[in-house]
Amino acid sequence: MGPSTRTAWIDIAKGLSIILVVMMYSAYNTGEYTGETGFLHYVIGFATPFRMPEFFLISGLFLSRVIDRPWRRYADRRGVHYFYFYALWAFIMIALKVGLFARAPVQMAQDLATAVVEPYGVLWFIYMLGVFGLVAKLIRQANVPHWIVLPVAALLQMAQIQSPSYVVTQFAAYFVFFYAGYVFAPLVFRVADWAIANKGQGAAALVAWALVNGVLVFSPGFQVLPSHTEMGYAAFPPLHLALAVAGALAICVFSALVAGARSAEWLRWLGEHSLVVYLAFTIPMSLFRAAMLRADLITDTGLLSTAVLVVATASPAVLYWIVKRTGFGTFLFERPAWAHIDRPRRVPPKVVAAE
Repeated sequence: MGPSTRTAWIDIAKGLSIILVVMMYSAYNTGEYTGETGFLHYVIGFATPFRMPEFFLISGLFLSRVIDRPWRRYADRRGVHYFYFYALWAFIMIALKVGLFARAPVQMAQDLATAVVEPYGVLWFIYMLGVFGLVAKLIRQANVPHWIVLPVAALLQMAQIQSPSYVVTQFAAYFVFFYAGYVFAPLVFRVADWAIANKGQGAAALVAWALVNGVLVFSPGFQVLPSHTEMGYAAFPPLHLALAVAGALAICVFSALVAGARSAEWLRWLGEHSLVVYLAFTIPMSLFRAAMLRADLITDTGLLSTAVLVVATASPAVLYWIVKRTGFGTFLFERPAWAHIDRPRRVPPKVVAAE
């Protein structure tokens, strides 16, 4: 499997992941306002064990290629990169929600200050990617063996820590998946290679996984509620961890199976630009949902959630196209030169001696 194919299936996996994330917010936020559930709630319920773990595992796959770089260069790519977009979009969201709509400048200032140490809203994922990258580098510098880090990270995940600090809570919940992506990247690529070479067996393995995952999620004790899902046996911490890893691998296998298909090209593009979607989907999601609820045009919660999902996913893509087309607002999705701490040195032009 060549490098382009590998990139394709990874982007497809990221595309599936970002759709699941937007779907979760679309369904749960709509359900919270309607007080009802729809069919998307059950899709998200099925994906609950692996929805976010998959995103973090994929983010760790190429860490081994950069983790031994000098600190300045590494911090620029794996820390400053994410914190720039987090700071920018946290300011935009707080300014719109609190400063403009609520017209509460004091509250806006307080929220901006708090956002420095406590991730704001859905942007917590971007914030934590920066944190995970820096922690992984520190672990590497300290020469802590993988066989120590992984069990400790797994125990933190299974402990289901609920700290007053959201950073601590999310670190405990998800660092194991980011680090596992880093440590087991060769194995993940081998699994993807196997799936491409054995499509029939790969598809059969996906069916078996889906049945097991569905049975354990929707087993006795599960509840699909308007704003969240209570899992059945899958909520048992060791099972939750196992299903998260299995689900992440299943997404990778599925992505490898469809990589190269023209029908999956849109999904690959979406994954390649998943950061664009993640940063910008909440604003159109909230505006469209509010407009639809006010107009009362779609009364079924499932259909309304689907409409919100489509608009919330497509709007950032449209905005990105406009930005690229006009050249105005590129700082929204591309880090400007001043936001780098490791700028490439300017190489003076070579003087070619006359022959």
